[in-house]
Amino acid sequence: MTAHEKHHVPWYLWPFWLIWKLLATVVELVGRFTAMVIGMVLILVGILLTLTVIGSIIGIPLAVIGFLLLLKGIF
Repeated sequence: MTAHEKHHVPWYLWPFWLIWKLLATVVELVGRFTAMVIGMVLILVGILLTLTVIGSIIGIPLAVIGFLLLLKGIF
């Protein structure tokens, strides 16, 4: 929602709107946290695979995808 978009919530719907916004925020934060954890795991697995010569073919792209997922979770 941008600053220009204002939705007027009637007073009798305000408690439901508040619960809905709280649940949406919790789901968004859990999703971001999950993305960050998966990104860190992919980075770790990518680094471990890169230690072997054959595994570096898969390890480097895996670490890059993990890093991008971690960035997406942060921002």
